[in-house]
Amino acid sequence: MSKIADIIKHEGDNATFVWKHPCEDFNSLTQLVVHETQEAIFFMNGQALDLFGPGRYTLETQNIPLIGKALNRTTGDETPFHCEVYFINKTEQMAVKWGTDSKVQYVEPTYGFPISIGASGDMALRVSDSRKLLIKLVGTENLLTQNKLLTYFRSILMTRVKTYIAQVMKSNAINIFEIDQNLTSFSESIKQLLIPNFEDYGIVLEKFFVTTIVKPDGERQYEKFKELHFRQYADIAEATLRQ
Repeated sequence: MSKIADIIKHEGDNATFVWKHPCEDFNSLTQLVVHETQEAIFFMNGQALDLFGPGRYTLETQNIPLIGKALNRTTGDETPFHCEVYFINKTEQMAVKWGTDSKVQYVEPTYGFPISIGASGDMALRVSDSRKLLIKLVGTENLLTQNKLLTYFRSILMTRVKTYIAQVMKSNAINIFEIDQNLTSFSESIKQLLIPNFEDYGIVLEKFFVTTIVKPDGERQYEKFKELHFRQYADIAEATLRQ
C-alpha cells in the first residue's frame, strides 16, 4: 500500500500555473497547506470536488464535505482515501511573449492598398477559475507551465490575433504610417477582443501589449505610399508654419 501523505503543499516557481501533488493517498489527519496566491483542488474518480483557498487545513470531514459525501465513510477518521490534489498558482504572470507566425494581410484604410505586416509583444495572464482550467485544459497532466499554456493557446493566438489586428485597423481607420504612435489604444482594442477566448479556459488576460509592428519596408508599393504620406505631412506642416 502507498505511504499516506502527512503534509500536502507546493512551493514552486512563478512560471508554473498548475502542479499535481505526487501523493494520492490521504486520510482525515493529513495536513493541507495552501500558500497565498494559491488554490488547491481535490479530484476523485476524475471529478473536481473540494477547493481550498490560502490556509492550513486538517482534512477532517467538515473541511472536505464533497469528498466526505463521495466516500460515504462509516469507519474511523484514519481510514485512507485515494484522491488527486492539484495546486493552482493564481499570481499574475507577466512578460509572457507572443508573436504572429505569419504576416497579417489587410487593405490599408487610408490609401486603400493591400499590405502585409507582422506583430509581436507581451501579455500578462492570471488564473481566474481553477476548476474550469483543470477540467478544460489540464486534464490528466501533472504540470502546466507557462510555456505549455502558450503551446495550448498558440493556435488561438495566431488565428484570432491576426484577425483582430486587421479588424481593429480597419474599424478605427488606423494609418499604417502612424500606428506606432497609437500602440496603446491599438493594444487595448485587441485585448478586449481576446478576453473571451481566454475566459473560456478560466484565464484572465490582465494585460496585452503590441510592442512591435513589422512593416514591409523595401516593398515598392509600400515605399511609394510612405513617401506620399510624409510628403503630404510635410506640406501640411509647411502651410501651418506660413499661417
